[in-house]
Amino acid sequence: MYRKMYYLLFNVITTAIEEIRKRNYGNAEKLLIQAQQETEELFLSDEDGDK
Repeated sequence: MYRKMYYLLFNVITTAIEEIRKRNYGNAEKLLIQAQQETEELFLSDEDGDK
């Protein structure tokens, strides 16, 4: 589960950095908030208890 969370966050952070470089701050913020929510859902829905 942690591997999936890591890849999700890493990829979104990379995309958000690209958006910041383009001065698309709102887009970057949206991407980061969405990734934060998705990662939290993954963490909370872990049925194996592998937290």
